[in-house]
Amino acid sequence: MKIHVLKDGDFCVDKNKVFTPLEELTSATGLKMAVQPFLIEVEDHVVLLDAGLGRYHKGSPVILNNLLVLGFNPSCITTILLSHLHKDHIAGLVNTQGNEWFLNFPDAKIYMQKREYLFAKSKTNNPSFDFDILDFITENGTIVWMDEDKGVICSEISFEVTGGHTPFHQVFLIRDKESIAFYGADNLPTAGYLKYPIAFKSDFDGKKAMEQRTEWEKLAKAEHWKVLLYHDMKRAILQF
Repeated sequence: MKIHVLKDGDFCVDKNKVFTPLEELTSATGLKMAVQPFLIEVEDHVVLLDAGLGRYHKGSPVILNNLLVLGFNPSCITTILLSHLHKDHIAGLVNTQGNEWFLNFPDAKIYMQKREYLFAKSKTNNPSFDFDILDFITENGTIVWMDEDKGVICSEISFEVTGGHTPFHQVFLIRDKESIAFYGADNLPTAGYLKYPIAFKSDFDGKKAMEQRTEWEKLAKAEHWKVLLYHDMKRAILQF
């Protein structure tokens, strides 16, 4: 297994879910966080874990620039696993410059939890979602609809619907002969969530997410997990 961090940047997020790069601010009063998808190489798949905010640099999507630095073309991505459908986790799937829109990874299968999709579509006034992008992905991408509570994507990757941050939020465990990586997405977005046992009001079910983190930490210590942290500005991977 090889793990690569595809960092969009560090941002300040206001109450309207507007993400502003920290380097563009002289002062920041909102919530500060990184946005960093992960690229995972396993035996037969090149996997993208969530897709970032869709940020651009000099007219090109940051996620594609990051891949090129690593030596990957968009066509190399075989599998995209979405934890949930908030815009900072899916917008990097789409190139929305100009009047024409394109999928950044047209050859990849996109694994999306069907119940999470139906929940998202019911929240039409929620600024956490970008429905134009979500609709474009579902109408033009190769979607693998997931409707089970747990299962396997391939021999190295399993998933589980956990709820917590959103009603049908899901997490992923990646195993090979040498190591175990765990992606808890927004149920475990930073190392600080382990340090302080808090039920966050911003979560759909903060108590459930808090209880899950306690169990995950026990397993991480026992099995020496690499925990992938999507929103941590100081580190992307926490090694137990």
